[in-house]
Amino acid sequence: MSQPNFPIIDPPITRDDAINQILASIAMEELGLSHIINTEGEKLQYILGTVPGLSGPPATVEDVLSANESIRSMLDSVAQNQLFFKTKMQNALSSSEMQGATGPTGPTGATGPSGGPTGATGATGVTGTTGATGAAGATGPTGDTGPAGATGPTGATGATGSQGIVGATGATGAMGATGATGATGDTGSTGPVGPTGAVGPTGAAGDTGEAGPTGATGATGAAGATGPVGPTGINVTATTAFAVNTSGTTINVMVGGVLVPLPDNQLLPAGITVDTANQVFTIATPGRYRISYQVNVTAALIMGTRILLNGISITQSTVSAIVGLSSFSNEILIDISANDTISLQLFGLAGVATLLSDSVGASLMIMRLS
Repeated sequence: MSQPNFPIIDPPITRDDAINQILASIAMEELGLSHIINTEGEKLQYILGTVPGLSGPPATVEDVLSANESIRSMLDSVAQNQLFFKTKMQNALSSSEMQGATGPTGPTGATGPSGGPTGATGATGVTGTTGATGAAGATGPTGDTGPAGATGPTGATGATGSQGIVGATGATGAMGATGATGATGDTGSTGPVGPTGAVGPTGAAGDTGEAGPTGATGATGAAGATGPVGPTGINVTATTAFAVNTSGTTINVMVGGVLVPLPDNQLLPAGITVDTANQVFTIATPGRYRISYQVNVTAALIMGTRILLNGISITQSTVSAIVGLSSFSNEILIDISANDTISLQLFGLAGVATLLSDSVGASLMIMRLS
């Protein structure tokens, strides 16, 4: 079996010619690929029925999917060829130049005829650097000033020209005579002033008499009878109530609040009553009241205390702790209507509050002021 042989190229090509032919072949292959891509585009146009001048049955979904798969396969092959062409072109452009050994110098040719054109002038050589400038010499001293020359004689003053003749001033006309002033009439005579009467003599001042003696003080009259005693006024502070809890009651505090029972040592007047749970106090007499309370628990808790009027909290009575407290107290002045209710409440974070026992665990005082 014969071995493959390279064809004989005549005339032989140089290395640069071979690289140029490789690059030309890559360009031709790129041109061929562009035709293939255009063909795939026309295929898709035909399937979609958008080729001008051609019409046919509409493509089904299966036709479109099949054509899409065929076009995708062709474009994958084109992309792979592009990578191959890129590598081929880079290798051709970066290939090193290989030169053979320099052949022997050929014989010198015959001298050409004279009179040929003059060769181009060679490039001008680089200008050398300029030497450093020498330092300026010092300035010589200034020469002495020469003596001043003599002043020349002053020239004669020219003659002054004669002054022209001044013309004569004309005569002033005579002023007319002033008319005579008429005579002033006689002033009438003033009548005589009558004589002033004589001033009478001032009478002598009389003597001041002596003050008489002070009379004796009269006797004190008898005391009048004492009037009757007026009626006794209304004692508004008689409407005062007090109640306390000394039992050490444990209370489950809720966020919405829970009432505090005050069952011990109750002092209630006729106008104030309490419910069976000892929590809600009803005030029958209207007026302005002072209400004070105190709550003491066994451990510091983050909770609050307040007074409820008819079940509604009174803001100015509220003590709300942001750190743990074990003692709460406050007092307020408030106007009460007939049959309003008052109660003491704990509220805040859910937990258990235990009132002090055998001492003031909680107390409430209601006092009418007016």
